[in-house]
Amino acid sequence: MLDLGAGGGAITARLAESGARVIAVERDPRLAERLRRRFDHDPRVRVVEADLRDVKLPHREFLVVASPPFSLTTALCRRLLGDPRVRLAAAELIIQDGAARWLASARPRDAETAWWTARYDVRLARTVSAASFTPPPNVAAARLSIRPRPTSAAAQRQLRVLLRAAYRKPRARASTALADTGATGGRRLLIRAGIDPSAMTTQITADQWHRLALLLSARNE
Repeated sequence: MLDLGAGGGAITARLAESGARVIAVERDPRLAERLRRRFDHDPRVRVVEADLRDVKLPHREFLVVASPPFSLTTALCRRLLGDPRVRLAAAELIIQDGAARWLASARPRDAETAWWTARYDVRLARTVSAASFTPPPNVAAARLSIRPRPTSAAAQRQLRVLLRAAYRKPRARASTALADTGATGGRRLLIRAGIDPSAMTTQITADQWHRLALLLSARNE
């Protein structure tokens, strides 16, 4: 498991107590040194002094349980959810409440968010009051649960093509966006994916993008 932005080690300690092997990533040299002293005799914990925005991620599947700085939420999502080569098995993140709500929204707000949420199931687990933190932030937080959706390399390629076409003309109809990809039988495919062909592309949910990419990749196999 990775604790990204480990701070004083509150999450790291709980993960280690559960028996997990933990990589605690912390950018601040003083906090990193404090973590090393705290977990010096615990073989389950390795402290890495690095920025979560560019720390090297494992090549094999890994889990993330973290409460990163709120200002780094987008950067962290780009690292974990943006690169299809990253083998994220699951993540539980404590982030700013507003960010958690737009990430967990059924309808993605832009092409980048659609790419993340059509490949990962992103759910708002619960809100976390500011009083839960020391010191408390100025805004409430929330726990976001992230799990990979079943997919394939072919489906992800189809999804990229779909999203590029759709968000070039976000107010266009879904049938028009699909036709722009060169796909045939678009109306029938959209209906099978649960999408109204006359709906604007911005009205399509992450679940529907996922289903449509799977249908297109299966048809091309």
